[in-house]
Amino acid sequence: MSQSKHSSHEGEERYAALLNNAGAIRAICAAVEGTLGPKGLDTMLVGTLGEVMITNDGVTILDKMEVTHPAARLMIQVARSQQSVVGDGTTTATVLAGAMVSEGVAQVIKGVPVAKVVRGMQEGVRLAIESLKSRSRCILDLTDPMLYRIAYIAGREHQDIAELVIHAAQLIGIDKLKNVSFRFADTVTALEKGSNEVWPGLLINKKPLNAYMIQAALRNPHVLVLQDALEPEQMEEEAAGTETGFQVLLDRREQFKTQLETLVMLQVGLICVDRGIDPEAEQFCVDHDIMVLQRLPRADLMRICDYTSAKPIRRSALKKNPADLSLSLGFAEQIFYDEKLERVRVGLGRGGSYVTVLVGASTKEVVGERSRIAMDAAAAVQAAVGGGYLPGGGAAEIACAHELDRHRESVKGMESFGIAAVAQALRKPLAQIVLNAGYNPLEKVEEIKAAQLIQQTDSLGIDCDTGTLMDCLKEGIVDPTWVKLHAIQAAGEVAGALLRIHTVIKMKPNSLDELE
Repeated sequence: MSQSKHSSHEGEERYAALLNNAGAIRAICAAVEGTLGPKGLDTMLVGTLGEVMITNDGVTILDKMEVTHPAARLMIQVARSQQSVVGDGTTTATVLAGAMVSEGVAQVIKGVPVAKVVRGMQEGVRLAIESLKSRSRCILDLTDPMLYRIAYIAGREHQDIAELVIHAAQLIGIDKLKNVSFRFADTVTALEKGSNEVWPGLLINKKPLNAYMIQAALRNPHVLVLQDALEPEQMEEEAAGTETGFQVLLDRREQFKTQLETLVMLQVGLICVDRGIDPEAEQFCVDHDIMVLQRLPRADLMRICDYTSAKPIRRSALKKNPADLSLSLGFAEQIFYDEKLERVRVGLGRGGSYVTVLVGASTKEVVGERSRIAMDAAAAVQAAVGGGYLPGGGAAEIACAHELDRHRESVKGMESFGIAAVAQALRKPLAQIVLNAGYNPLEKVEEIKAAQLIQQTDSLGIDCDTGTLMDCLKEGIVDPTWVKLHAIQAAGEVAGALLRIHTVIKMKPNSLDELE
């Protein structure tokens, strides 16, 4: 008896770090898994000053919640990675990662070497990705009805948001959506008391510097983008205090006036700068009906350049002759200030197709959530256009898990336990969706597993309203393939990293600096 207790105590010490990390991961997953599926509920986040946020967006919950455990922080990186790369599926990625850690820990506690489990999990993840890729269906064009279903599901069944996103996608075009440097989700803007709208152009969150231009509507103006201040070249105060320096300063001001007159000759109607503007230059722009937007964020400047084909220049470039300077100017047929939205509208730019998805919200508290929902829908649509779609509701993962079970039978080494861990983890999304809908997950997972084998299909899932079997493809329950692939890849990587941790040691202050 004493020997048994001694062995048990040794085992607890041996796996102390692993079990501690697994507990932290479990707590993180518990915070988001209740939001998964059509019957998932919301989470209320409460700030230190009493501020409240209600959401079921996985990455928002994990980003805002207070986390101190290092393993839990590593887990949050899964959601952030999923959000930055794909823009949707953060809850699924977190649930999968948690399940892989849990299943991997269970195998290690049973006595399977960590290295064998991790190697098997890596093989299982690779096979799962190959399996899902082979099952992926393609989006042929932007009128494909499955694309609306993807927007509808990712948009948490908000019909108005799904319709907005699909309309915007059709205006942008399939080529733009497939461009990896373009992020469809970045076109979404939510405004309090605004109306739903798809504007075929840019909405710039800035009030014109010159109040007169608020009432003006520019037609066919050229656009100047200045990564500098709109002012004469400066000189040191000491130098300016001398007679020679003062004369140089006057000459520079005269040159600057000439440069401004050149802009009028080139029909510049909008000047965008990332710094300030000289008072005399401001008055000059008012006198000549030139709209000025100052202190714009770099991201806005780049969007304006992309949409109008303007080239960002420094102040020194204003010295160029008119012919050379004109090559840096952009062009848009419509530029005007929308007083209701308090934003500048830029439309029909030379640079190509662009849209702004404007999502209305009734109150300030709802704005953030409506924006997140629309961004998820936009990201899902872009992912589906680029990489196709799969049966949703966890159905494709169940079919994939069965393939892994069959492959495991042909693996002779202990790596088979790692493959089994991945297979079991792949069943977790459907099990959690079913649990959130109020049904027995063990019963429903086995029911779907058997039905898929009998009918030789990967699209059978559970109707969360009735608890009966349904064909997810026929019912339009689909998910972008890229969302699932990246979720599985990220989950496998973080699970492998956490399982390898044998000891946790707190570093002394500035130890990282010493290592560098």
